[in-house]
Amino acid sequence: MVAATSRNGAAGGRSEADAAVAPGPRLRADARRNEGAILEAAKIVFARSGVDAPIREIAAEAGVGLATLYRRFATRADLVAAVFRREVDACAAAAAPLASEREPADALAAWLMHYTRFLATKRGLAAALHSGDPAFASLPVYFRSRFEPALSMLMTAAAEAGEVRGDVAPYDLLRAIGNLAVAPEKGGAAHTEKMVMLLIDGLRYGRARAK
Repeated sequence: MVAATSRNGAAGGRSEADAAVAPGPRLRADARRNEGAILEAAKIVFARSGVDAPIREIAAEAGVGLATLYRRFATRADLVAAVFRREVDACAAAAAPLASEREPADALAAWLMHYTRFLATKRGLAAALHSGDPAFASLPVYFRSRFEPALSMLMTAAAEAGEVRGDVAPYDLLRAIGNLAVAPEKGGAAHTEKMVMLLIDGLRYGRARAK
Protein backbone atom coordinates (compact mmCIF):
# COMPACT_ATOMS: atom_id res chain seq x y z
CA MET A 1 0.00 0.00 0.00
CA VAL A 2 0.96 3.66 0.18
CA ALA A 3 3.19 3.27 3.22
CA ALA A 4 4.82 0.12 1.87
CA THR A 5 6.03 1.67 -1.38
CA SER A 6 8.88 3.62 0.22
CA ARG A 7 10.88 1.41 2.58
CA ASN A 8 13.96 3.54 2.05
CA GLY A 9 11.99 6.74 2.74
CA ALA A 10 13.58 10.13 2.28
CA ALA A 11 16.99 8.61 2.96
CA GLY A 12 16.78 6.84 -0.37
CA GLY A 13 16.44 10.15 -2.17
CA ARG A 14 13.24 9.23 -4.00
CA SER A 15 10.76 11.94 -4.81
CA GLU A 16 7.14 11.85 -3.65
CA ALA A 17 6.10 11.07 -7.23
CA ASP A 18 8.56 8.14 -7.39
CA ALA A 19 7.19 6.77 -4.13
CA ALA A 20 3.62 7.10 -5.40
CA VAL A 21 4.22 4.96 -8.49
CA ALA A 22 6.73 2.46 -7.09
CA PRO A 23 5.57 -1.17 -7.47
CA GLY A 24 4.71 -3.17 -4.38
CA PRO A 25 6.22 -6.54 -3.46
CA ARG A 26 5.65 -9.44 -5.83
CA LEU A 27 2.73 -11.69 -4.98
CA ARG A 28 2.21 -15.39 -5.61
CA ALA A 29 -0.19 -16.25 -8.42
CA ASP A 30 -2.99 -17.23 -6.03
CA ALA A 31 -2.44 -14.06 -3.98
CA ARG A 32 -2.64 -11.98 -7.16
CA ARG A 33 -5.90 -13.67 -8.11
CA ASN A 34 -7.34 -13.03 -4.67
CA GLU A 35 -6.23 -9.41 -4.76
CA GLY A 36 -7.79 -8.88 -8.19
CA ALA A 37 -11.04 -10.49 -7.06
CA ILE A 38 -11.14 -8.35 -3.91
CA LEU A 39 -10.47 -5.12 -5.80
CA GLU A 40 -13.10 -5.88 -8.43
CA ALA A 41 -15.60 -6.82 -5.73
CA ALA A 42 -14.81 -3.66 -3.77
CA LYS A 43 -15.35 -1.56 -6.89
CA ILE A 44 -18.78 -3.13 -7.38
CA VAL A 45 -19.79 -2.89 -3.74
CA PHE A 46 -18.55 0.69 -3.34
CA ALA A 47 -20.58 1.70 -6.41
CA ARG A 48 -23.64 -0.07 -5.04
CA SER A 49 -23.44 0.67 -1.32
CA GLY A 50 -20.79 3.36 -0.86
CA VAL A 51 -17.28 3.17 0.61
CA ASP A 52 -18.68 2.48 4.08
CA ALA A 53 -20.23 -0.80 2.95
CA PRO A 54 -19.58 -3.77 5.28
CA ILE A 55 -16.28 -5.51 4.62
CA ARG A 56 -18.16 -8.83 4.82
CA GLU A 57 -20.17 -7.75 1.77
CA ILE A 58 -16.96 -7.20 -0.20
CA ALA A 59 -15.47 -10.53 0.89
CA ALA A 60 -18.67 -12.34 -0.10
CA GLU A 61 -18.73 -10.61 -3.49
CA ALA A 62 -15.09 -11.62 -4.05
CA GLY A 63 -15.62 -15.20 -2.89
CA VAL A 64 -12.87 -15.00 -0.26
CA GLY A 65 -12.82 -15.17 3.52
CA LEU A 66 -12.42 -12.15 5.78
CA ALA A 67 -8.97 -13.37 6.84
CA THR A 68 -7.81 -13.36 3.21
CA LEU A 69 -9.15 -9.86 2.66
CA TYR A 70 -7.56 -8.45 5.80
CA ARG A 71 -4.27 -10.21 5.09
CA ARG A 72 -3.94 -8.15 1.91
CA PHE A 73 -5.74 -4.98 3.05
CA ALA A 74 -5.33 -4.38 6.76
CA THR A 75 -7.68 -1.40 6.86
CA ARG A 76 -10.66 -0.08 4.92
CA ALA A 77 -8.55 2.92 3.91
CA ASP A 78 -5.94 0.59 2.37
CA LEU A 79 -8.66 -1.07 0.31
CA VAL A 80 -10.24 2.21 -0.80
CA ALA A 81 -6.83 3.55 -1.86
CA ALA A 82 -6.05 0.37 -3.82
CA VAL A 83 -9.40 0.49 -5.63
CA PHE A 84 -8.82 4.12 -6.53
CA ARG A 85 -5.31 3.40 -7.89
CA ARG A 86 -6.59 0.49 -9.95
CA GLU A 87 -9.34 2.63 -11.49
CA VAL A 88 -6.90 5.47 -12.17
CA ASP A 89 -4.58 3.00 -13.94
CA ALA A 90 -7.41 1.67 -16.11
CA CYS A 91 -8.56 5.15 -17.11
CA ALA A 92 -5.04 6.33 -17.93
CA ALA A 93 -4.31 3.16 -19.91
CA ALA A 94 -7.31 3.83 -22.17
CA ALA A 95 -5.42 6.72 -23.80
CA ALA A 96 -2.98 4.62 -25.85
CA PRO A 97 -5.58 2.43 -27.66
CA LEU A 98 -7.67 5.49 -28.46
CA ALA A 99 -4.60 7.23 -29.91
CA SER A 100 -3.87 4.28 -32.18
CA GLU A 101 -7.47 3.76 -33.33
CA ARG A 102 -8.78 7.30 -33.92
CA GLU A 103 -7.86 10.63 -35.39
CA PRO A 104 -5.98 12.77 -32.82
CA ALA A 105 -8.78 15.18 -31.91
CA ASP A 106 -11.36 12.38 -31.75
CA ALA A 107 -9.04 10.32 -29.51
CA LEU A 108 -8.59 13.33 -27.24
CA ALA A 109 -12.34 13.96 -27.01
CA ALA A 110 -13.09 10.28 -26.35
CA TRP A 111 -10.53 10.06 -23.54
CA LEU A 112 -11.74 13.28 -21.92
CA MET A 113 -15.26 11.86 -21.84
CA HIS A 114 -13.87 8.61 -20.40
CA TYR A 115 -12.10 10.63 -17.71
CA THR A 116 -15.28 12.61 -17.03
CA ARG A 117 -17.27 9.42 -16.46
CA PHE A 118 -14.48 8.08 -14.25
CA LEU A 119 -14.85 11.14 -12.02
CA ALA A 120 -18.64 10.88 -12.03
CA THR A 121 -18.50 7.35 -10.59
CA LYS A 122 -15.97 8.28 -7.89
CA ARG A 123 -17.94 10.82 -5.87
CA GLY A 124 -18.14 8.51 -2.85
CA LEU A 125 -14.45 7.73 -3.06
CA ALA A 126 -13.61 11.42 -3.33
CA ALA A 127 -15.09 12.10 0.12
CA ALA A 128 -12.99 9.31 1.61
CA LEU A 129 -9.85 10.56 -0.10
CA HIS A 130 -10.27 13.96 1.55
CA SER A 131 -10.78 12.47 5.03
CA GLY A 132 -7.19 13.08 6.10
CA ASP A 133 -6.35 9.38 6.47
CA PRO A 134 -2.58 8.93 5.86
CA ALA A 135 -3.31 5.96 3.57
CA PHE A 136 -4.56 8.50 1.01
CA ALA A 137 -1.69 10.99 1.34
CA SER A 138 0.15 10.04 -1.87
CA LEU A 139 -2.94 9.58 -4.04
CA PRO A 140 -3.12 13.16 -5.43
CA VAL A 141 0.46 12.73 -6.68
CA TYR A 142 -0.42 9.32 -8.10
CA PHE A 143 -3.50 10.76 -9.80
CA ARG A 144 -1.44 13.43 -11.54
CA SER A 145 1.48 11.11 -12.39
CA ARG A 146 -0.84 8.79 -14.32
CA PHE A 147 -3.36 11.17 -15.89
CA GLU A 148 -1.17 14.08 -16.92
CA PRO A 149 1.16 12.07 -19.23
CA ALA A 150 -1.82 10.29 -20.81
CA LEU A 151 -3.60 13.54 -21.56
CA SER A 152 -0.39 15.29 -22.63
CA MET A 153 0.24 12.60 -25.26
CA LEU A 154 -3.25 13.05 -26.72
CA MET A 155 -3.18 16.84 -26.61
CA THR A 156 0.27 17.02 -28.23
CA ALA A 157 -0.78 14.71 -31.08
CA ALA A 158 -3.97 16.70 -31.71
CA ALA A 159 -2.12 20.04 -31.57
CA GLU A 160 0.59 18.81 -33.95
CA ALA A 161 -2.15 17.69 -36.36
CA GLY A 162 -3.60 21.22 -36.21
CA GLU A 163 -6.85 19.92 -34.76
CA VAL A 164 -6.76 21.65 -31.34
CA ARG A 165 -4.98 24.60 -29.79
CA GLY A 166 -1.60 23.91 -28.26
CA ASP A 167 -1.47 26.50 -25.49
CA VAL A 168 -3.48 24.67 -22.81
CA ALA A 169 -1.67 22.80 -20.05
CA PRO A 170 -2.91 19.22 -19.55
CA TYR A 171 -3.15 19.66 -15.78
CA ASP A 172 -5.31 22.77 -16.20
CA LEU A 173 -7.74 20.75 -18.32
CA LEU A 174 -7.78 17.90 -15.80
CA ARG A 175 -8.57 20.36 -13.02
CA ALA A 176 -11.25 22.13 -15.04
CA ILE A 177 -13.09 18.87 -15.66
CA GLY A 178 -12.60 17.88 -12.04
CA ASN A 179 -14.27 21.11 -10.95
CA LEU A 180 -17.18 20.46 -13.29
CA ALA A 181 -17.56 16.93 -11.96
CA VAL A 182 -18.56 18.13 -8.49
CA ALA A 183 -21.95 19.22 -9.84
CA PRO A 184 -25.06 18.16 -7.85
CA GLU A 185 -26.10 14.52 -8.12
CA LYS A 186 -29.47 15.22 -9.81
CA GLY A 187 -28.72 15.57 -13.51
CA GLY A 188 -25.09 16.17 -12.56
CA ALA A 189 -23.45 13.61 -14.85
CA ALA A 190 -25.36 14.70 -17.95
CA HIS A 191 -24.70 18.35 -17.21
CA THR A 192 -20.99 17.71 -16.65
CA GLU A 193 -20.65 15.83 -19.95
CA LYS A 194 -22.41 18.68 -21.75
CA MET A 195 -20.00 21.23 -20.24
CA VAL A 196 -16.99 19.05 -21.10
CA MET A 197 -18.14 18.94 -24.71
CA LEU A 198 -18.11 22.74 -24.66
CA LEU A 199 -14.53 22.64 -23.36
CA ILE A 200 -13.58 20.29 -26.19
CA ASP A 201 -15.25 22.58 -28.73
CA GLY A 202 -13.22 25.43 -27.24
CA LEU A 203 -9.98 23.51 -27.81
CA ARG A 204 -10.93 23.06 -31.45
CA TYR A 205 -12.24 26.59 -31.98
CA GLY A 206 -9.11 28.23 -30.64
CA ARG A 207 -6.62 26.21 -32.67
CA ALA A 208 -6.12 28.82 -35.42
CA ARG A 209 -5.56 31.68 -32.98
CA ALA A 210 -3.13 29.65 -30.89
CA LYS A 211 -0.82 28.82 -33.81
